Amino acid sequence: MVSVEAKQHKDYALYVAGQAVQTGEWLEVKHKYSQKLYARVALADASTLEQAIQSATDAETEMAALEPFQKQKILLHCVRRFREIHEELTEILIAEGGKPRKAAEAEVERLINTFQIAADAVTQMDQGRILPLAVTAAASGYQGMVKQVPIGAVSLISPFNFPLNLTAHKIAPAIAAGCPFVLKPASLTPISALKIAEILAETELPHGAFSVLPCPRELADVLVTDDRFKLLSFTGSDAVGWDMKARAGRKKVTLELGGNAAVMIEPDTEINDALISRLIGGAYGHAGQVCISVQRILVHQDIYDDVKQKMVAKLKTLKADDPNLSTTLVGPMIKKAEAKRLEAWLDKAVKKDAKILAGGKLDEVLFAPTLLENVDQNLEIYRDEVFGPVAMIEPYTDFESGIACINCSRFGLQAGVYTQNLNKMLYAWDHLHVGGVIINDIPSFRVDNMPYGGVKDSGLGREGIQSAIRDMQEERMLVIKA
Repeated sequence: MVSVEAKQHKDYALYVAGQAVQTGEWLEVKHKYSQKLYARVALADASTLEQAIQSATDAETEMAALEPFQKQKILLHCVRRFREIHEELTEILIAEGGKPRKAAEAEVERLINTFQIAADAVTQMDQGRILPLAVTAAASGYQGMVKQVPIGAVSLISPFNFPLNLTAHKIAPAIAAGCPFVLKPASLTPISALKIAEILAETELPHGAFSVLPCPRELADVLVTDDRFKLLSFTGSDAVGWDMKARAGRKKVTLELGGNAAVMIEPDTEINDALISRLIGGAYGHAGQVCISVQRILVHQDIYDDVKQKMVAKLKTLKADDPNLSTTLVGPMIKKAEAKRLEAWLDKAVKKDAKILAGGKLDEVLFAPTLLENVDQNLEIYRDEVFGPVAMIEPYTDFESGIACINCSRFGLQAGVYTQNLNKMLYAWDHLHVGGVIINDIPSFRVDNMPYGGVKDSGLGREGIQSAIRDMQEERMLVIKA
């Protein structure tokens, strides 16, 4: 591994009730490529969490009273300021997350787009409807109206792999919906969320409307269990997410969890360089640490050898490298423990007769982009979420059996299907047990205004600005007797 020259680390405050606070307790954040100290962030304690929760609760009325133009002004201020610090945010993503430079630049753009979409949505939201009530003689003379109101204070827990954009997908709709929030960022990548908080502190959000609190997992449990929160939004592993839902009490819960996304390629597909590059980008970008990373590649038996050979040839030119380089696709895994976990899964698969077609080597946190075939479907590396730069390729015989193979997973986030046949497109849409079906592209495709989420072990509810805003609001009925 190439060493990165150590620089003087920076200290970041946390934000409680909209104010920057240095607590005197610190969480050290490593540079994910060099593994050296990059920065320290202030850690919240139990009293800080209590202050944040009570402040959010106290701010509910004032947040709910914000007019659409006021919320839009806040969101557009963030859009402008994020553009101004684009390069700083990019460098933070490279350092704290190990994200390759091009992917980091793209994530900053998505952050900006997500806040822009939320700003647009504020003036386009469905404010309510007239509901006819005279459906029986007893209701004659009654009129009904329904309006959307903020659900109240919400707790938000964001993941390490998209620390800007997936945090934005929680914060921006909360502001648009009029909900105060307390957010816990991932301990591996907390700085990105604190930079968002820094910009929010410049706005006219009501006092107490937001807190961003790095803290140990055991302290953060109050974000799950405290009934002062009316909604919990969590993005992370399926085991942790479902456990949170079981303990969340009366609050509403939305979960964006894991996947082991499959792409299926029919023989009417042109097997060209663009397709192979797209598959490789989807499987190995950001070291595969993406919920909708391409994990399973199903190829019709008539074209299987052609696709396999082209992928292997392309992978021979690809290596895991320094994320600061503009040419890097595959950067480091988030920490050594995850790299070692994946290495153990790979070793287990090989002992069960899986064949390594490319890659398979680990150097510290750099895991070579790896392609496998003949993988036992009962192994963790096949049935669970790899969350690393490993993909599997396998043949199938007919369209229906390929769809059934995709559905054999306990996950159901997104799936990709390459075909030129309209009937097969519609069949896939009807029969795939996933939250999103992507035709003639990889399952890793996502635009920030689309409803995004999964079924089965992949989660509950949908992200995407409009969907998240609806989750953070509830209907309130008015009945008038004439």
